[in-house]
Amino acid sequence: MFDTLITGANNLVWSLPLVGLLLLAGLYFSLRTLFVQVRGLPDMLTQLSRGESSPDGTSSFQSLMISLAGRVGMGNIGGVATAIALGGPGAVFWMWLIAFLGASTSFIECTLGQIYKEKDQDTGEYRGGPAYYIEKAFKHTSARGFFLAYAIVFAVVTIVAMCFFLPGVQANGMASAAYEAWGLPHWISAVAVLILLSFIIVGGIKRIAQFAVMVVPVMAALYILLATIVFFVNFDQIPHVFGLIFSSAFGANAVFGAIVGKAVEMGVKRGLYSNEAGQGTGPHAAAAAEVSHPAKQGYAQSFAVYVDTLFVCTATAFLIISTDMYQVFKVNAAGEEESIYPGSIPEGTDYGPEFAQNGFESVFAGLGPTFVAVALFFFAFTTVVAYYYMAEVNLTYLNRWIPNKMLRQVLVRILQALILVAVVFGATTQTGTAWTLGDIGVGAMAWLNVVAILILQGPALKALKDYHAQKKAGKDPQFDPRPLGIKNAEFWELRADGLVRQGETGEELAQRAEGH
Repeated sequence: MFDTLITGANNLVWSLPLVGLLLLAGLYFSLRTLFVQVRGLPDMLTQLSRGESSPDGTSSFQSLMISLAGRVGMGNIGGVATAIALGGPGAVFWMWLIAFLGASTSFIECTLGQIYKEKDQDTGEYRGGPAYYIEKAFKHTSARGFFLAYAIVFAVVTIVAMCFFLPGVQANGMASAAYEAWGLPHWISAVAVLILLSFIIVGGIKRIAQFAVMVVPVMAALYILLATIVFFVNFDQIPHVFGLIFSSAFGANAVFGAIVGKAVEMGVKRGLYSNEAGQGTGPHAAAAAEVSHPAKQGYAQSFAVYVDTLFVCTATAFLIISTDMYQVFKVNAAGEEESIYPGSIPEGTDYGPEFAQNGFESVFAGLGPTFVAVALFFFAFTTVVAYYYMAEVNLTYLNRWIPNKMLRQVLVRILQALILVAVVFGATTQTGTAWTLGDIGVGAMAWLNVVAILILQGPALKALKDYHAQKKAGKDPQFDPRPLGIKNAEFWELRADGLVRQGETGEELAQRAEGH
């Protein structure tokens, strides 16, 4: 009954309109920004090297690492394997396309996250995200009641997705990889993750940022390096891999021609699950950054999409396809092994990280399962940490209507307990169920956020134009929303007037601003 219910919900959320909406939104924003994801590459790299941090916010690099912690996870290994298993090698092309187009979507949503950020009333840390910009962008209009309700719905959906639906996929991937590598029972992995996660999440955004900066770059670089070695050991497969990806993406390949629709669906679905462009997760980390202009962090977060899909996911895809590990074998009635090609494999099959483990094993004999288990542990663990942070940001948004500080703190502790329970549940449940719940969470957030940023895009486009105008004039861009006609960006108005002080809470800032 439960499986039937969640499968029906998943099919409803991930219908053809959502796939089309994500692709068309990415194309629209690419055209609207004159392909900001291409012409802005120098700005992306510059901002990552020059960004500053403060007691209230993280640096652009730290914010990028928090964002990558959320993006680089089970989707980069198990998600890619699942996409290829169900949609064939052609799914990789659609993952690339959604990443390229999604980089412009990410710029819009993350710039909006910066424009409408505010200081936490208790800690003084920067907070922002879709719930904040959905409410604030139309706060001065007659439609403010509708958008306030919309923002609250997004915050609630995000808390549920980040604290229950999505952590289970990551925990399940960690437990499955550990079982494949060392025969470790799933419950032991669940307990280990539970202890480590408890330590990290109680430390707030600063500890999360420090952890992400230490772990994410090292593991991503090492994973890409070893996957590339495997790929070039099989260098004779390079033409075959590219040919297979492109031919099966458009149905030209005889073996995979019948599943081109599935290739598109799985490429977009798993691509979004991995790079999260348009889902609304990136703006939470973007808002935490200390920058002088919102477009700076918009550029930095666009780069995260490239790192996630074009680097890490591509490394996994090439690893699996070049070693021919995307085929699944079964024993037929005659007792002989026969290959089951993608498209004929039933959904719900336990794919997990085994494809990647087998790919590494083909070159690094005896090390494949262990390396993927370790890599996946760090990838997935940092993702769960990032999920918690995003859930806390949205709880903080809802807590603004709770005057009692102690009650607000109690609710945060309950949130921490919920994600710990979700991790245990995910680690010990069936893989198919975990992925279905994760897809529902991703899809629901994407529907709400993409529709919102299509409506709210104006301020982000104005900020982009202002950023380049100031750069052209030889200035280090500084943001003041008032000359641009952007309303309700109170933090930036106070900053432009010199009223923002480091280390003060949102309540203290508001009190001083009222007396100004």
